Amino acid sequence: MTTKFCLTTALALVLARVSPVYAEANLLEEVIVTAEFRPVALLDTAASVSVFDAWAIEERTATHLDQLLNLAPNVNFSTGASRGRYFQVRGIGERSQFVEPVNPSVGLVIDGMDFTGIGGAATTLDLRQVEVLRGPQGTLFGANALAGMINLVSNAPTDALEAHAELLLGNHALRTVEAAVGGPAGESLGWRVALQSNRSDGWVDNTYLDHPTNDIDERTVRGRLAWQVSDDFDLDLAVLLIDVDNGYDAFSLDNTRETYSDQPGRDTLDSTGAALTGRWQLAGGMTLEALLSRVDADSVYSYDEDWSYRGICDGTPCDSGLWGFDWWYSSFDAYARENANTSLDLRLLSADDGARRWVAGVYAREQDQALLREYTYAAGDFASDYGTRNIAVYGQLDQPIGRAWTLVAGGRLETRDWNYADNAPGVNAGSGDESFWGGRLALAYRTGGGLLAYGLASRGYKPGGYNAALASQLADLEARGIELPDTALVFEGETLWNLELGLKGAVLDGALQFTAAVFYQDRDEVQVKQSIVVPVAPGSETCPCEFIDSLQNAAAGVNIGLELQADWQVNDTLRLFGSLGLLDAEFRDFLSYSHAAADPETGMPYDMDGRDQAHAPNWQAVLGAQWDFAEAWSLFADLEGKDGFYASASHDERLDDYVLFNLRLAWSQGPWTVALWGRNLTDETVQTRGFGGFGNDPRDFYAESLYTQFGEPRVYGLSLAWRY
Repeated sequence: MTTKFCLTTALALVLARVSPVYAEANLLEEVIVTAEFRPVALLDTAASVSVFDAWAIEERTATHLDQLLNLAPNVNFSTGASRGRYFQVRGIGERSQFVEPVNPSVGLVIDGMDFTGIGGAATTLDLRQVEVLRGPQGTLFGANALAGMINLVSNAPTDALEAHAELLLGNHALRTVEAAVGGPAGESLGWRVALQSNRSDGWVDNTYLDHPTNDIDERTVRGRLAWQVSDDFDLDLAVLLIDVDNGYDAFSLDNTRETYSDQPGRDTLDSTGAALTGRWQLAGGMTLEALLSRVDADSVYSYDEDWSYRGICDGTPCDSGLWGFDWWYSSFDAYARENANTSLDLRLLSADDGARRWVAGVYAREQDQALLREYTYAAGDFASDYGTRNIAVYGQLDQPIGRAWTLVAGGRLETRDWNYADNAPGVNAGSGDESFWGGRLALAYRTGGGLLAYGLASRGYKPGGYNAALASQLADLEARGIELPDTALVFEGETLWNLELGLKGAVLDGALQFTAAVFYQDRDEVQVKQSIVVPVAPGSETCPCEFIDSLQNAAAGVNIGLELQADWQVNDTLRLFGSLGLLDAEFRDFLSYSHAAADPETGMPYDMDGRDQAHAPNWQAVLGAQWDFAEAWSLFADLEGKDGFYASASHDERLDDYVLFNLRLAWSQGPWTVALWGRNLTDETVQTRGFGGFGNDPRDFYAESLYTQFGEPRVYGLSLAWRY
């Protein structure tokens, strides 16, 4: 808590001591949120939203979403891969994916394309802004947005020719080249194309193979077309091509940046996405919108499971020559996935004339996920196929009440069919259907000074699914005389109620914009890793027992917190910004059989009631500034801090808190900008994923330990940009 106190105190002192000088030129630009049913000003939204524009991306010299997310209060991510590809909002979200088909808690949309669950695709090439919607989006997005939604929006074609090129060079052999160009092609057609190549050796050295094995190699291509077909009809096309061939060799037996793997893995993604949007202007000012999107994503996630090499025990106490047998194992695990996702969204919008507004729509989504797992100790390759079909109807009404009040009421009804099959011995197949409802009810009040106060109640939902990893063990369990209940293979959906109070607006003649929110969230039927308790002796009803892991509805949860954001144009040379997130996310009524402290000898669970949920830091804070201290010169600086948090619900190991210092010094003249930049300049150790409750080091005979993956160390470099 000392670090949090220092950060928040520093923010208060800076805001109090800087002399304000206001002028019309100092007014901050209006921020528009595009993820809602229709574009709306950030300060007019009755919800907690963060928006990071191209200025923020430039200030961080960010090439991927994971280098921006810490700017948003109560938003976290986990790695367990080459990138931070799993997101948590207000303490809710997944941290990894292996055999199981995952239903994500946080939606990811890129230019209208549904990339939910494919976080590796979230590069920042030519982005206009990143929008983070916190809280359940049951009305707006439905399934896969239980905790929130992240929306990435690229730059659209413009009426005039534009061009941009940039070169980044840095330590760890960082070399990034990107370019974008676009403009009109006649009176009714606009176009834009952007390309990027991002490469780095990474910050892990494999001492056994004597070369870096956690490298970055990413290529992105974006394309946009805007066609005004007629006075009443226009079409927008967005295309995204992603080619990622990153290394994955992140965990060390010594918990350092030096690994020993003899079979380092890969984290690859080959993805093509397209979204076509049509808008028809109808009579009475109404608009009919149709959005058709398709994403095909083939990925490979592989790793050296033992994190070591044959011979690591030579000359040590675990040497097989001393014992007559090997104490160590050597294995490799690889998951190849094919993900095809098609969605169609049709909506009718009323006239946007400032009075009553409404929207009504229908939505359909079809997704197929095929998995091929190749594992050293498996009898054969494991293959599975998981298909889902979603259909929803939704609507929302924004009703003014008098001059100052607005009532927002929205709802969504959604059905989901799923089917699963794999090639494991026996008949491992299942199907099912679910129905859900979500919605939001908000009451907003506009004060005489222009501030917006609101109260919000919203409900989100997350689908259930099939325990693929458990199903693959059925034949082996039956051969041992162990029968599992049919209900063990299927888990149910999870729901979340969110109650929120907020205040937002612009003060000091528009020079200071702020948002503030407090929330209470009640989770029900929380999907969490749990174990089925089975007696070791067939037919017995008493322990000793075996704990067989699966995903179950095993707990409830309560998440309470506070979110503050501020952006202040102090005068014509100084801009300050900051954010603070406080979070208390706890399990309720949760007896865990999968926790490392559960006792299989007696069949006793571990009581998790009141314990923090995983990847839910109690505080996060950012304090930053831009100072134009001389003609053509600018200095960007920020501090970002995060509390320590539990790495998993399966053990009590915690990752450490940290505070990072980021800096960028830029010189701009005409179309040219040259900048020196650095992230984590004090070279703090940042842990982004942790495993505990087991041992993986044969040198200490597999004693239990915490193993962590590290985020960026000190990274710095030079950028050269040109704009036309």
